[in-house]
Order: sequence, then structure tokens, then C-alpha cells
Amino acid sequence: MAASFTLTGIAAADPITVVSWGGSYGQAQDNALFNDASANSGIEIIRESGASMSKTCLQVESGAVTWDLVVTGSGGAAAAAAKGCLEKIDFGVVDVSDFYPTTYTDYCVGSDVFATVFSWNTAKYGAPGSDGAPANWADFWDVEKFPGTRAYRANNVDGALEPALLADGVAPEDVYDVLATREGKERAINKIRELKPHIAVFWESGAMQAQLMKDEEVDMTTGWNGRFDNAAKDGATVGYTFNQALLDYDCFAMPKGAPNKDVAMKFLAEVSKPEYQANLPFHITYGPTNKKAYDVTTAPKELIEALPSHPKNVPLMLPISLDWYAEHRAEALEMYIEMLSE
Repeated sequence: MAASFTLTGIAAADPITVVSWGGSYGQAQDNALFNDASANSGIEIIRESGASMSKTCLQVESGAVTWDLVVTGSGGAAAAAAKGCLEKIDFGVVDVSDFYPTTYTDYCVGSDVFATVFSWNTAKYGAPGSDGAPANWADFWDVEKFPGTRAYRANNVDGALEPALLADGVAPEDVYDVLATREGKERAINKIRELKPHIAVFWESGAMQAQLMKDEEVDMTTGWNGRFDNAAKDGATVGYTFNQALLDYDCFAMPKGAPNKDVAMKFLAEVSKPEYQANLPFHITYGPTNKKAYDVTTAPKELIEALPSHPKNVPLMLPISLDWYAEHRAEALEMYIEMLSE
């Protein structure tokens, strides 16, 4: 009777608005997470695209919050939380006891693990791991050894400065110490400025990353590993390496003053269960944040080993520093946008 009452109460509530991104990532979340979590919980959702922590903070600051859950990168969530734009997660409702400890904070619950990589046209530069193929960020910057056009991030600093310092010879373990100074940020931006004449396109979304490689509009681009894997499934001649990639995760954040906070928190609890995350790799090659997903997934060994969260891939990458994003993102973004406008 108690269960019946709870489900009835939820079903009678107003639908919650869940905002993510478009393209193959949004489709993957719908198919693996949102549709089934909504049906199984009885919580109706309104799905929107165009997720943005900047827009989230604007809603909060204007007192006109219409979103309930927003998908975001971990760095964006850290910065938004530092500005007071997000609700605290109720861990009495949302069970993260089986999550990897680095994939949630007081303000954001991880939905998947991904990597920021650089991809290239394999017909032009060779397959990943082959002799002469690009292998690190220095190769991405080396337009003499690897002549051709590049694409880089347009509208956000997340994952944009770290590759520049790695390309400039900074050791992975020192990247965030260097970026903690204004001089270090300027060093990274100057490195991007050096490459700018060869950047034919500044991409604005994950869908755009994939399309650039499908259309062979550029020869190399930065972006997210799952987008490139899906582009390859669609016939693109594209490859990438996890070497020096940025290990990161997407998460669910709740705007401060969300109109349906209690129901949204229940939906967050449902969608965080391992059975949903276990389905995600079938739709996009992002790893689960809930460890139990590995126990229940039916994904083949080859697919599991292609995930950025697989133990053989993690040591190759630089984990994102949320402390750096919380403290330095605003200044870094301002400097980065100024360089782009030159």
C-alpha cells in the first residue's frame, strides 16, 4: 500500500524538466536512462536540449527557474556551485554508496565518465597506435609534421587550456599548479593563439565535433571520445587516443529554486541506479559512475575495454581538477573568450 501511494503521488505531480544536450549524446541518454527511469518511477519528464550552467545561473539570478535537472560537465557544475546557483543533493534520497568517490559532489551526481581527446582523419594520418600516427597533444599542435586544419572549442574554457600546456611540455602532474597562476593561464592561451591560424572551425557542441569529422571539414579536432566513436559507426574515418586525454565526468545538477525539487530528487535517485547506467555503453562509449553497473551490464569485453573508465585507460589520462574549476574557471573563461574575439 505504501508503495502504491508513493507511485500515485509521484504520477500526480507536475512533470519535471530535464535538460541535456542534443545529438548522439542526448539520444543515448534518452534510450539508456531517461525513458526507462521515467516509466519505472512514474515520474513524467519534459526533455529539453541546450543544457548550460551559464543559463542555469541566469535563471537563478533572475528568480525565474524553469529547469529541474541539468546535465553538465563536472567543471561547469563546480563553478556554478561556487556561485551559489545549485541546490545541494539530498543523499538521503539519492544513493551514491556504490559510486566511484570522484564522480559526485555535494551539488552534482555523476551520470557518465568521458574523456576529452583529440581525433584525426585516419585516412590522412593513420590508425591510432600505428607508426607515424599522432600520439599526444604536441602532435596536435605540430602543423609541420601533421599538416592540415584543426578545430577547437568555441564557447567554453572547459578542457581547453590543459591540452595547450601539455603540448607546451608541462608535465601532467604540474598542469593545474601552472594554471592556478595568471601567468600559467596566459601561457596556455598563448599556445592556443599560436595554433589559431590553423584552426579552421571553432566547434560549439558535441554534435558539431562529430559532424566536422563525418564531413571531413577538418583534419583534427578536440572533443569527446563517445562522439567520435559514434561518428565512426556512421562511417567517418576518425580515430583518437586516450594518451594525455582529460578524464572527466558528466553529472546531474539541480538549479537553486528548482520548481519541482522533491520530485526531481526522486527522479535523480532513480536514474542513478546501475541498471540504467549499464545500458549507456551500448549507445555511446562513456563509462558508468555507479560501480555496480559493471556487475549487471551485458556489454561485451571489447566494448567495456573501450570505455575511458576502464582500468587500462585511466592511467593514460589527466583527471580534471574540480578545485581548479571552482576557483579559476571564471577568470580563465574571460581570458579565453577575449583571445577568441581577437
